Amino acid sequence: MNKPLLSRHLQLRNMLFKHWKTKGLKKGEKIESQNDIKTFCDFSLITIIKTLNDLQAEGIIERKVGKGSYLQNAPWFTSHLRIGFFYNREVVGGGIFHNSFYTKLVVAFEKQVISDGHEFILGSFTHKQKPVLLWDDLDAIVLTGVTKKTEIDDFKKTSCLLSLLDTPSIKLSNSNYRINLKPSFSELLKFIKGKKNNILYLDSIIKSPKQTARLTDFKNVFKSKSKDLKLKFINVDQEFDVKKTDNIVKAILSFKPDIVCGYIHSDWYELIEKVSSKQVNIYSLLIDSKKPGFIVDSNKWMKEILPDIYSRLDNRKITNQPKPYTAVFVK
Repeated sequence: MNKPLLSRHLQLRNMLFKHWKTKGLKKGEKIESQNDIKTFCDFSLITIIKTLNDLQAEGIIERKVGKGSYLQNAPWFTSHLRIGFFYNREVVGGGIFHNSFYTKLVVAFEKQVISDGHEFILGSFTHKQKPVLLWDDLDAIVLTGVTKKTEIDDFKKTSCLLSLLDTPSIKLSNSNYRINLKPSFSELLKFIKGKKNNILYLDSIIKSPKQTARLTDFKNVFKSKSKDLKLKFINVDQEFDVKKTDNIVKAILSFKPDIVCGYIHSDWYELIEKVSSKQVNIYSLLIDSKKPGFIVDSNKWMKEILPDIYSRLDNRKITNQPKPYTAVFVK
Protein backbone atom coordinates (compact mmCIF):
# COMPACT_ATOMS: atom_id res chain seq x y z
CA MET A 1 0.00 0.00 0.00
CA ASN A 2 1.35 3.42 -0.95
CA LYS A 3 1.87 5.80 1.95
CA PRO A 4 1.80 9.60 1.61
CA LEU A 5 5.27 11.08 1.45
CA LEU A 6 4.34 13.83 3.92
CA SER A 7 2.63 13.63 7.30
CA ARG A 8 -0.84 15.15 7.62
CA HIS A 9 0.65 18.09 9.51
CA LEU A 10 3.14 18.86 6.71
CA GLN A 11 0.45 18.40 4.07
CA LEU A 12 -1.74 20.95 5.85
CA ARG A 13 1.19 23.30 6.38
CA ASN A 14 1.99 23.26 2.65
CA MET A 15 -1.66 23.69 1.76
CA LEU A 16 -2.01 26.72 4.06
CA PHE A 17 1.16 28.29 2.66
CA LYS A 18 -0.15 27.80 -0.87
CA HIS A 19 -3.55 29.20 0.09
CA TRP A 20 -2.12 32.31 1.78
CA LYS A 21 0.44 32.88 -0.97
CA THR A 22 -2.27 32.68 -3.64
CA LYS A 23 -4.32 35.23 -1.72
CA GLY A 24 -1.27 37.49 -1.60
CA LEU A 25 -1.33 37.82 2.20
CA LYS A 26 1.29 40.14 3.64
CA LYS A 27 2.89 40.49 7.05
CA GLY A 28 0.39 41.48 9.71
CA GLU A 29 -2.70 40.43 7.78
CA LYS A 30 -5.30 38.26 9.44
CA ILE A 31 -5.60 34.57 8.56
CA GLU A 32 -8.63 32.30 8.88
CA SER A 33 -9.65 30.83 12.22
CA GLN A 34 -9.20 27.11 12.83
CA ASN A 35 -12.93 26.60 12.25
CA ASP A 36 -12.78 28.55 8.96
CA ILE A 37 -9.82 26.44 7.83
CA LYS A 38 -11.85 23.31 8.54
CA THR A 39 -14.46 24.44 6.00
CA PHE A 40 -12.09 24.46 3.01
CA CYS A 41 -9.79 21.53 3.72
CA ASP A 42 -10.04 17.81 4.43
CA PHE A 43 -8.20 17.75 7.77
CA SER A 44 -9.41 17.03 11.27
CA LEU A 45 -9.69 19.87 13.77
CA ILE A 46 -6.98 18.19 15.88
CA THR A 47 -4.55 18.32 12.92
CA ILE A 48 -5.45 21.95 12.21
CA ILE A 49 -4.89 23.00 15.83
CA LYS A 50 -1.55 21.11 15.99
CA THR A 51 -0.37 22.69 12.72
CA LEU A 52 -1.35 26.21 13.82
CA ASN A 53 0.43 25.69 17.14
CA ASP A 54 3.57 24.65 15.25
CA LEU A 55 3.36 27.73 13.01
CA GLN A 56 2.95 29.93 16.09
CA ALA A 57 5.98 28.33 17.74
CA GLU A 58 8.03 29.02 14.61
CA GLY A 59 6.99 32.66 14.55
CA ILE A 60 5.11 32.30 11.26
CA ILE A 61 1.77 33.31 12.76
CA GLU A 62 0.87 35.32 15.85
CA ARG A 63 -2.25 34.64 17.86
CA LYS A 64 -3.95 37.49 19.70
CA VAL A 65 -6.53 36.55 22.29
CA GLY A 66 -9.98 37.68 21.27
CA LYS A 67 -8.74 39.06 17.94
CA GLY A 68 -7.57 36.09 15.89
CA SER A 69 -4.35 34.98 14.19
CA TYR A 70 -2.07 37.05 11.98
CA LEU A 71 0.63 36.16 9.48
CA GLN A 72 4.06 37.34 10.66
CA ASN A 73 6.53 35.50 8.45
CA ALA A 74 6.45 33.23 5.41
CA PRO A 75 8.85 31.86 2.78
CA TRP A 76 7.55 34.31 0.17
CA PHE A 77 8.20 37.33 2.42
CA THR A 78 11.41 38.35 0.71
CA SER A 79 12.68 41.04 -1.63
CA HIS A 80 14.51 38.32 -3.57
CA LEU A 81 12.07 36.88 -6.09
CA ARG A 82 12.18 33.73 -8.23
CA ILE A 83 10.78 34.55 -11.67
CA GLY A 84 10.25 31.86 -14.32
CA PHE A 85 9.79 31.85 -18.09
CA PHE A 86 8.11 28.68 -19.39
CA TYR A 87 7.39 27.81 -23.03
CA ASN A 88 5.19 25.17 -24.61
CA ARG A 89 7.59 22.77 -26.32
CA GLU A 90 4.76 21.44 -28.48
CA VAL A 91 4.40 24.90 -30.01
CA VAL A 92 7.93 26.30 -30.06
CA GLY A 93 9.48 23.89 -32.54
CA GLY A 94 12.95 22.49 -31.82
CA GLY A 95 13.16 24.16 -28.41
CA ILE A 96 13.20 27.81 -27.52
CA PHE A 97 16.80 28.41 -28.62
CA HIS A 98 16.00 27.19 -32.14
CA ASN A 99 13.66 30.15 -32.55
CA SER A 100 15.45 33.49 -32.91
CA PHE A 101 12.41 35.50 -31.77
CA TYR A 102 12.01 33.55 -28.51
CA THR A 103 15.77 33.36 -27.95
CA LYS A 104 16.07 37.16 -27.94
CA LEU A 105 12.94 37.44 -25.84
CA VAL A 106 14.20 35.03 -23.16
CA VAL A 107 17.62 36.71 -23.05
CA ALA A 108 16.00 40.12 -22.56
CA PHE A 109 13.65 38.74 -19.89
CA GLU A 110 16.50 37.05 -18.00
CA LYS A 111 18.70 40.15 -18.25
CA GLN A 112 16.01 42.36 -16.73
CA VAL A 113 15.15 39.87 -13.95
CA ILE A 114 18.81 39.51 -12.95
CA SER A 115 19.36 43.27 -13.23
CA ASP A 116 16.47 43.76 -10.79
CA GLY A 117 18.27 41.50 -8.30
CA HIS A 118 16.09 38.43 -8.68
CA GLU A 119 16.53 34.80 -9.74
CA PHE A 120 15.62 33.59 -13.24
CA ILE A 121 14.33 30.08 -14.03
CA LEU A 122 13.72 28.75 -17.56
CA GLY A 123 11.46 25.75 -18.16
CA SER A 124 8.87 24.19 -20.42
CA PHE A 125 5.48 22.51 -20.41
CA THR A 126 3.19 20.71 -22.85
CA HIS A 127 -0.48 20.91 -23.71
CA LYS A 128 -1.21 18.26 -21.05
CA GLN A 129 1.70 18.33 -18.59
CA LYS A 130 2.51 21.28 -16.34
CA PRO A 131 5.21 21.38 -13.61
CA VAL A 132 2.79 22.75 -11.00
CA LEU A 133 4.95 21.70 -7.99
CA LEU A 134 7.90 23.60 -9.46
CA TRP A 135 5.70 26.60 -10.17
CA ASP A 136 4.57 26.61 -6.53
CA ASP A 137 8.20 27.17 -5.49
CA LEU A 138 8.41 30.29 -7.66
CA ASP A 139 6.96 33.73 -7.08
CA ALA A 140 5.86 34.43 -10.64
CA ILE A 141 5.99 32.79 -14.05
CA VAL A 142 5.32 33.93 -17.60
CA LEU A 143 3.98 31.35 -20.06
CA THR A 144 4.19 31.43 -23.84
CA GLY A 145 2.80 29.03 -26.41
CA VAL A 146 -0.66 28.55 -24.89
CA THR A 147 -3.08 27.46 -27.65
CA LYS A 148 -6.58 26.06 -27.93
CA LYS A 149 -5.11 22.58 -27.40
CA THR A 150 -3.55 23.53 -24.06
CA GLU A 151 -5.34 22.16 -21.01
CA ILE A 152 -5.64 25.08 -18.63
CA ASP A 153 -7.05 23.52 -15.44
CA ASP A 154 -3.56 23.27 -13.90
CA PHE A 155 -3.12 27.04 -14.29
CA LYS A 156 -5.58 27.48 -11.44
CA LYS A 157 -3.76 25.03 -9.16
CA THR A 158 -0.51 26.92 -8.69
CA SER A 159 0.08 29.47 -5.94
CA CYS A 160 2.56 31.51 -7.96
CA LEU A 161 1.51 34.54 -9.98
CA LEU A 162 0.91 33.19 -13.49
CA SER A 163 0.95 35.51 -16.49
CA LEU A 164 0.68 34.90 -20.22
CA LEU A 165 2.74 36.23 -23.09
CA ASP A 166 0.80 37.38 -26.14
CA THR A 167 -2.05 34.91 -25.58
CA PRO A 168 -5.44 36.62 -25.86
CA SER A 169 -8.12 34.31 -24.50
CA ILE A 170 -11.54 34.85 -22.98
CA LYS A 171 -11.12 31.61 -21.00
CA LEU A 172 -8.10 32.89 -19.06
CA SER A 173 -8.26 35.73 -16.57
CA ASN A 174 -4.49 35.85 -16.00
CA SER A 175 -2.64 39.03 -16.90
CA ASN A 176 -1.72 38.85 -20.57
CA TYR A 177 1.21 40.78 -22.04
CA ARG A 178 0.13 41.19 -25.65
CA ILE A 179 1.86 42.49 -28.74
CA ASN A 180 -0.44 44.86 -30.61
CA LEU A 181 0.23 44.64 -34.35
CA LYS A 182 -2.85 46.50 -35.57
CA PRO A 183 -1.17 49.97 -35.60
CA SER A 184 1.75 48.47 -37.57
CA PHE A 185 -0.65 46.97 -40.10
CA SER A 186 -2.25 50.42 -40.45
CA GLU A 187 1.17 51.99 -41.02
CA LEU A 188 1.89 49.44 -43.73
CA LEU A 189 -1.40 50.33 -45.40
CA LYS A 190 -0.50 54.03 -45.35
CA PHE A 191 2.92 53.24 -46.80
CA ILE A 192 1.49 51.46 -49.85
CA LYS A 193 -1.55 53.71 -50.30
CA GLY A 194 -2.29 54.50 -53.93
CA LYS A 195 -0.10 51.70 -55.27
CA LYS A 196 -1.17 48.40 -56.77
CA ASN A 197 -0.02 45.58 -54.51
CA ASN A 198 -0.55 41.87 -54.22
CA ILE A 199 -0.17 40.96 -50.56
CA LEU A 200 0.53 37.36 -49.56
CA TYR A 201 -0.17 36.64 -45.89
CA LEU A 202 1.42 33.51 -44.39
CA ASP A 203 -0.84 32.29 -41.61
CA SER A 204 0.37 29.76 -39.04
CA ILE A 205 -1.12 26.26 -39.01
CA ILE A 206 -0.63 26.36 -35.22
CA LYS A 207 -4.02 27.65 -34.19
CA SER A 208 -3.97 29.82 -31.08
CA PRO A 209 -5.79 32.86 -29.70
CA LYS A 210 -2.73 34.93 -30.66
CA GLN A 211 -2.78 33.65 -34.26
CA THR A 212 -6.53 34.23 -34.58
CA ALA A 213 -6.35 37.76 -33.16
CA ARG A 214 -3.41 38.70 -35.41
CA LEU A 215 -5.15 37.43 -38.54
CA THR A 216 -8.38 39.22 -37.58
CA ASP A 217 -6.53 42.51 -37.04
CA PHE A 218 -4.83 42.16 -40.43
CA LYS A 219 -8.10 41.46 -42.24
CA ASN A 220 -9.89 44.32 -40.48
CA VAL A 221 -7.19 46.80 -41.49
CA PHE A 222 -6.97 45.73 -45.13
CA LYS A 223 -10.52 44.74 -46.02
CA SER A 224 -12.25 46.95 -48.60
CA LYS A 225 -9.51 49.57 -48.36
CA SER A 226 -8.66 49.80 -52.02
CA LYS A 227 -9.43 48.07 -55.29
CA ASP A 228 -5.68 48.26 -55.96
CA LEU A 229 -4.97 45.73 -53.21
CA LYS A 230 -5.29 41.99 -53.68
CA LEU A 231 -4.92 39.65 -50.73
CA LYS A 232 -4.08 35.97 -50.57
CA PHE A 233 -3.82 33.79 -47.45
CA ILE A 234 -2.03 30.45 -47.13
CA ASN A 235 -1.22 28.24 -44.13
CA VAL A 236 2.41 27.53 -43.19
CA ASP A 237 4.29 25.62 -40.51
CA GLN A 238 6.92 28.08 -39.28
CA GLU A 239 7.87 25.99 -36.24
CA PHE A 240 8.20 22.25 -36.91
CA ASP A 241 8.30 21.54 -40.64
CA VAL A 242 10.04 24.64 -41.98
CA LYS A 243 11.41 22.78 -45.02
CA LYS A 244 7.91 22.15 -46.29
CA THR A 245 7.64 25.18 -48.57
CA ASP A 246 5.90 23.84 -51.67
CA ASN A 247 2.74 25.84 -51.00
CA ILE A 248 4.77 29.02 -50.48
CA VAL A 249 6.59 28.57 -53.78
CA LYS A 250 3.34 27.77 -55.57
CA ALA A 251 1.62 30.86 -54.16
CA ILE A 252 4.51 33.14 -55.13
CA LEU A 253 4.66 31.79 -58.69
CA SER A 254 0.91 32.05 -59.25
CA PHE A 255 -0.01 35.15 -57.20
CA LYS A 256 3.21 37.14 -57.84
CA PRO A 257 3.08 39.09 -54.55
CA ASP A 258 4.63 42.52 -54.06
CA ILE A 259 4.49 42.04 -50.29
CA VAL A 260 4.81 38.92 -48.15
CA CYS A 261 3.95 39.20 -44.46
CA GLY A 262 2.69 37.14 -41.53
CA TYR A 263 4.45 34.16 -39.93
CA ILE A 264 7.75 33.97 -41.81
CA HIS A 265 10.59 31.71 -40.73
CA SER A 266 14.05 33.26 -41.10
CA ASP A 267 15.05 30.49 -43.54
CA TRP A 268 12.28 31.53 -45.95
CA TYR A 269 13.57 35.05 -46.71
CA GLU A 270 16.11 33.85 -49.25
CA LEU A 271 13.62 31.41 -50.78
CA ILE A 272 10.94 34.08 -51.24
CA GLU A 273 13.38 36.48 -52.90
CA LYS A 274 14.80 33.74 -55.12
CA VAL A 275 11.43 32.45 -56.35
CA SER A 276 9.87 35.89 -56.92
CA SER A 277 9.98 37.22 -60.45
CA LYS A 278 10.08 40.81 -59.16
CA GLN A 279 11.26 42.69 -56.12
CA VAL A 280 9.25 41.64 -53.11
CA ASN A 281 9.03 43.33 -49.71
CA ILE A 282 8.96 40.99 -46.71
CA TYR A 283 7.43 42.15 -43.43
CA SER A 284 7.39 39.79 -40.45
CA LEU A 285 7.17 40.16 -36.68
CA LEU A 286 10.79 40.58 -35.58
CA ILE A 287 12.54 41.34 -32.31
CA ASP A 288 15.51 43.73 -31.94
CA SER A 289 15.98 43.79 -35.70
CA LYS A 290 16.97 46.48 -38.19
CA LYS A 291 15.25 44.63 -41.04
CA PRO A 292 11.95 45.89 -42.46
CA GLY A 293 9.02 44.46 -40.55
CA PHE A 294 6.91 44.78 -37.44
CA ILE A 295 9.55 45.31 -34.78
CA VAL A 296 9.51 44.64 -31.03
CA ASP A 297 12.18 46.25 -28.85
CA SER A 298 12.74 43.55 -26.22
CA ASN A 299 14.36 45.84 -23.64
CA LYS A 300 11.50 48.32 -23.78
CA TRP A 301 8.94 45.52 -23.58
CA MET A 302 10.60 43.87 -20.57
CA LYS A 303 10.70 47.24 -18.80
CA GLU A 304 6.93 47.30 -19.18
CA ILE A 305 6.28 43.67 -18.26
CA LEU A 306 8.43 43.12 -15.16
CA PRO A 307 7.42 46.24 -13.16
CA ASP A 308 3.82 45.25 -13.79
CA ILE A 309 4.52 41.71 -12.51
CA TYR A 310 6.15 43.14 -9.37
CA SER A 311 3.08 45.34 -8.79
CA ARG A 312 0.75 42.37 -9.14
CA LEU A 313 2.89 40.34 -6.72
CA ASP A 314 2.61 43.16 -4.23
CA ASN A 315 -1.14 43.36 -4.72
CA ARG A 316 -2.79 40.15 -5.90
CA LYS A 317 -6.11 41.96 -6.13
CA ILE A 318 -5.11 43.78 -9.32
CA THR A 319 -7.29 42.29 -12.07
CA ASN A 320 -7.12 44.78 -14.94
CA GLN A 321 -5.25 43.66 -18.05
CA PRO A 322 -1.86 45.31 -18.74
CA LYS A 323 -1.54 47.69 -21.66
CA PRO A 324 -0.44 45.88 -24.87
CA TYR A 325 2.99 46.55 -26.31
CA THR A 326 2.75 48.23 -29.72
CA ALA A 327 5.11 46.92 -32.38
CA VAL A 328 6.68 49.48 -34.73
CA PHE A 329 6.46 49.22 -38.52
CA VAL A 330 9.87 49.65 -40.17
CA LYS A 331 9.84 50.21 -43.96
